[in-house]
Amino acid sequence: MKVVVDMNKCQDHGQCVFAAPDVFRFDDAGRLAYVPDPGDALRDEVEEAADVCPLQAIRIEG
Repeated sequence: MKVVVDMNKCQDHGQCVFAAPDVFRFDDAGRLAYVPDPGDALRDEVEEAADVCPLQAIRIEG
């Protein structure tokens, strides 16, 4: 599974951080950072994060 975040759409609302904290986090500057290739064991969390993103900036490939 590959996670892609359209950083042009993302406005750092942080809903993904709450839904999948093992994949998404805020960096020291307050910007979204994420693991682009988390293991498949985290798929449910990542799918939830994509669903709750208010701007639909998260895409899952594979």
